[in-house]
Amino acid sequence: MAKTSATKTSTPIKRKAAPKLPKAILGAVKVAKDKQATDIVVLDLREASGFTDFFVICTGNNLRQVSAIADAMEETLKKTYEERPALTEGASKSEWILLDYFNFVVHVFSRECRAFYALESLWGGATRHEFPDEPTA
Repeated sequence: MAKTSATKTSTPIKRKAAPKLPKAILGAVKVAKDKQATDIVVLDLREASGFTDFFVICTGNNLRQVSAIADAMEETLKKTYEERPALTEGASKSEWILLDYFNFVVHVFSRECRAFYALESLWGGATRHEFPDEPTA
């Protein structure tokens, strides 16, 4: 019996392209990941009538981690990207630390504070870039 070969027509797999974001934004995301922040999201506000171009939003598991993420973010962005925040708010309470770099604003939240303010829902027209949490071993 002769074998017949079935020809498979393969359709190319479409992969999501890495987001085209400024280097400082991607640097901020890397710092957040390195400090084990969760729920990391970048909102592109350029077409949403925002007062800034981007929001970087992430969550710390406790107040100490929220401070550590914000401190590392500020230090790395200054050293690596020569970015200095024009304004820093919330560092004394550590539930929501805001670092304003004019072109982008970093928000580091405690879990409870992020849920309460639901900042992302206020900017529904923004393009959302998600950076999944790394699985823990």
